Amino acid sequence: MFFVICLSTCSLAINYLGFDTWITFIFAQASTAPKESEARLATDVFWSPSWKSGDRDKTFGPIGKYCEDVNFVTRRKTRTVNCGPINFGSEHPIVRQTMATTNTADVEATIEQVMRCADTGFDLVRITVQGKREADAAAKIREGLFKKGYDIPLCADMHFQPKVALMVADCLEKIRINPGNFADGRKDFEEKIYETEEDYFSERQYLLDAMYPLVERCRDLNRCMRIGTNHGSLSSRVLSFYGDTPRGMVESALEFADICRSQDYHNFVFSMKASNPLVMVQSYRLLAAEQYRMGWDYPLHLGVTEAGEGEDGRMKSAVGIGTLLADGLGDTIRVSLTEDPEYEFEPCNRLAEIAESRLAINPDAKKKQAAVKSYKDTRDITAYQRRAGSLPEQREGDVIDVRGFLHRDGSVLSVVTPEMLSKENVQYLYQELGCKTAVGMPFKDVATSDSIYMSTIPPSSDTEARTALRRLIEVSVGVIVPAAELEKDPLPNAVALLSLEEAVAKNGEVSLRIV
Repeated sequence: MFFVICLSTCSLAINYLGFDTWITFIFAQASTAPKESEARLATDVFWSPSWKSGDRDKTFGPIGKYCEDVNFVTRRKTRTVNCGPINFGSEHPIVRQTMATTNTADVEATIEQVMRCADTGFDLVRITVQGKREADAAAKIREGLFKKGYDIPLCADMHFQPKVALMVADCLEKIRINPGNFADGRKDFEEKIYETEEDYFSERQYLLDAMYPLVERCRDLNRCMRIGTNHGSLSSRVLSFYGDTPRGMVESALEFADICRSQDYHNFVFSMKASNPLVMVQSYRLLAAEQYRMGWDYPLHLGVTEAGEGEDGRMKSAVGIGTLLADGLGDTIRVSLTEDPEYEFEPCNRLAEIAESRLAINPDAKKKQAAVKSYKDTRDITAYQRRAGSLPEQREGDVIDVRGFLHRDGSVLSVVTPEMLSKENVQYLYQELGCKTAVGMPFKDVATSDSIYMSTIPPSSDTEARTALRRLIEVSVGVIVPAAELEKDPLPNAVALLSLEEAVAKNGEVSLRIV
């Protein structure tokens, strides 16, 4: 018996464990890991070492980087995952995909919409498969598209139906499963308390029972799979043990990946979707970091769940997806909008184009990134907590109440120009700011903007405009103005805005000439 060990994937563990220890670990794994056809018991699967107990740290060392380089945009190296005529992975362009909004059972309507998506430029389209009727329709949709000359791959979005997933694996190129409701979706109103990790792990058998046939089918047919964890649909089992956290999302996905790997099936990608871009970014970074330290190289599908419509949906997707693409993470993306899927292509394609243009392999991009001053990345991707800030405090002697300039739950600032303060416009301005009014005087309400920002202010000689600003300040609406503007013509009780460089140069002091 002999073993071939890939040093490129084991070097990290060797550095932490020492060669002798790592060899012992490999031989122990080889002696206990099942053959492909034998992994029918949970005890036969080589599960990733436990994070909670610290075994993962002992085996692979502490968690480290989450991207290739924090100074230069460099794509994370990932394996090639095949999906019909397209490939996911760092050696291939970012795949643009969308999701059909038609009733899958309506074969003709779905075919027409998929064709429109393909003509728009999408590389892949996902369709919902709720049951056997939709599975039968999926086969007809695939056949109908081929007859019309469209080979764009289709992905079946599966929920709660492991047996139906087997049916669509026969005809579609990709299967998306959600660990929260595919096999581990048991919901109940009784709070489950796991006293030990052994109690939690003891329930893995039914995960394997549900997943094994699908993994076997996908492996034999060379189908692609997405293990897509969703923050809003974690199983009660995961919620009870890990809580509603990015860590729970990652560990849930790793369990399903372990089942795939136990059957020598590697043609899959991960996703960590959430409707909150902050949770989504944290989860993807944590998953990437875990893959780095365990020597895994599976591609990532990026997306913000139910981002919305119009500007809101596009901005949420840009914040979440754009941040991760700037990290060099992501091999396929979908901008999820509550609009017809064709409208998702423009923002999706634009994000992919921006990401590809900013890779450090492009000389201009590398030059700009090299010009950024060196810094130490102090972010802790293993912890997720709300950032705490200090609100303005009222001090003795203050002539106005500054406590309303910012809000503890997030502040709303509105941009105002001097023209809006004219006698003809000021009442409309109060209304736009959400103020209540009485005899022409503004009063602050729960829906009123906390502060306004003015890049320039009306001169002190414009008494009507200055009076309008004074009235806003008196009801605790902050007026924020660049310090340079206030130094020219001060506005009493306004907030001076300085850049970080200006604040350091002035030692945080502003010299105002009050006439």
